[in-house]
Amino acid sequence: MNIKFFGATKEVTGSCHLIQVNNKNILLECGMFQGSREHEKHNHEPFPFDVSELDAVIVSHAHLDHTGRLPMLIKEGFHGSIYTHHATVDLCEIMLVDSGYIHEKEALWENKKRERKGLELIEPLYTTEDAKRTVQYFKGLDYDQELEVCEGVKLTLRDAGHIIGSAIVELTLVEDGVTKKVVFSGDLGHKNAPILRDPYKIKYADLVVMESTYGDRLHRSWEDTWQEMGEIIAHAKSSKGNILIPAFTVGRTQEILYEFNRHFEEWQLGDWQIFLDSPMGIKATKVYAKHSEVYDKQATSVKASHDGLFDLPNLHMSEATEYSMKINQINSGAIIIAGSGMCTGGRIKHHFKHNIWRKNAHVLIVGFQARGTLGRALVDGTKSINLWGEKMQVNAQIHTVGAFLPMLIKKAYWIGIKASKTSHP
Repeated sequence: MNIKFFGATKEVTGSCHLIQVNNKNILLECGMFQGSREHEKHNHEPFPFDVSELDAVIVSHAHLDHTGRLPMLIKEGFHGSIYTHHATVDLCEIMLVDSGYIHEKEALWENKKRERKGLELIEPLYTTEDAKRTVQYFKGLDYDQELEVCEGVKLTLRDAGHIIGSAIVELTLVEDGVTKKVVFSGDLGHKNAPILRDPYKIKYADLVVMESTYGDRLHRSWEDTWQEMGEIIAHAKSSKGNILIPAFTVGRTQEILYEFNRHFEEWQLGDWQIFLDSPMGIKATKVYAKHSEVYDKQATSVKASHDGLFDLPNLHMSEATEYSMKINQINSGAIIIAGSGMCTGGRIKHHFKHNIWRKNAHVLIVGFQARGTLGRALVDGTKSINLWGEKMQVNAQIHTVGAFLPMLIKKAYWIGIKASKTSHP
């Protein structure tokens, strides 16, 4: 038995681990490197293993730092099964296709510059068609369903409580009469997080590989977080400004909408226009609405009493670009939820252009901000930012909100319990 780690080691993104047992090769995660340009260059490097020798792939959840390079596996000849939870299949169908579209656009823009300079043109990392082809290889599983994915490897997915469909990967490995239980935590939710159940507690394992993005930082309580958010909304209302919320389209966006639903009267949200300005966020919210079987007790109750988790009377779903542009004509009374979560792209940057220089505007940071990103610069107190070559003063009030973030953001690192670069359980 052998485990090799090729990503998310001493960094947050690019999860990729190879399990070798009984002459079988199982890939766990195939994530993109995200953050700075230097990190993202790794996405163009060849895989450090022979793709043709892979027997199966297992994915813990849909975030691109765990799934974003899967289309490259298919392009290079992998035609086996990709095992994950049913909800993750639905999310990946959205997220990978969107990622392929972005890669196509990036290659198009780069090639326009290269053509003018007489340079060799480049190919996109992968295309929307590559992504659609990849989804055909997914095999959806339920939580707690045991499946033998190949000889000597039994897989059980346990609820990780991180995003919908997220899983702790529990593997029973058998080789030469020796049985070992190996657990990969995946990304873990924390106790009493909105919508989803708390992470499943596994009582025993021979080897645990655990994510540790916030491993050395404490979070504020959820109760204090909701109080803080209510106070920010009240203050923004009194100052007659807009509220901008850069949010990850899967997970954080749905949590925000859910809490808006729960606190609608308390936070006087009926006095605002609320916009979900994210085509992919809208699609992901529909997946969350579909998979109510994984809700916790509170969310199940809210769904029953409110006829859904996200049905706010003043919520506007903004898919078309033209509609998104019209939002920027509103100078006061708008709450705008948009991607990207680290402010590296997407519609949130356009809303910054029209708001971040305003003293009565507010920006709510509700997710991890990697080093080198615009979101991290805002958290660190930058006084100005550059948007499309234009320098802008940051006069808006920047809030890092409670339980969504550790009390201090520090460079994350990876911890493997009993695991080194190459481990032999």
